Amino acid sequence: MAEIFDVYDEEGNWTGTEERAKVHVLGLWHHTVHCWLVRRGDGGQASILFQKRSSGKDTNPGCLDITVAGHLAAGETPHDVVRELEEELGIGAEFEELTSFGIVREHAEGTIGGKPYVDAEISHVFGLVTETNLADFRLQVEEVTGLYEANAAELISLMNGTLSRLIVEGVELRDGKLVESVIKVGRELFVPRDFGYYVEVFEFLRGLTAGR
Repeated sequence: MAEIFDVYDEEGNWTGTEERAKVHVLGLWHHTVHCWLVRRGDGGQASILFQKRSSGKDTNPGCLDITVAGHLAAGETPHDVVRELEEELGIGAEFEELTSFGIVREHAEGTIGGKPYVDAEISHVFGLVTETNLADFRLQVEEVTGLYEANAAELISLMNGTLSRLIVEGVELRDGKLVESVIKVGRELFVPRDFGYYVEVFEFLRGLTAGR
């Protein structure tokens, strides 16, 4: 069954519904949710979690990305971000535990299977402080193949270009099991978007752990 999205005009006014495929062909504005997880690391410093996208994804396969993100189907609201957390990472959370960063509008173009698409997203961005260890998450194999974490200050330096590479630790799914993994990353390995988005969100997440 085709996914149906609510669609909006340039001013954010609801204009009706449309199938997902047509939304991306026509570049219609639609809503998504982003949820970044952060935990208090060694010495009280913020440690940000981010996912490695499944190699089977139709866009940006194998890239590093937001901890959890997803489209909102017709009739859904930003509160459904907790459903995405459960589906992709296997963790339960109440919406009230999340802290809102705000709304970000993104417009991207590319190709899927040789066909052009336009992704016009109105994204509701949240942060969630967690104490869950990486090995205790349950990754949805169709969406997520790995989960990594890194110091917030170092990630900010990576995204603003003052640091070219970063060694990060995490876990990856191999033969259905989570195994420890260490990789070297540059900012080009993250899903392409304005690097300013990453910097601002990472600064926001670092603030969530302050004083905890």
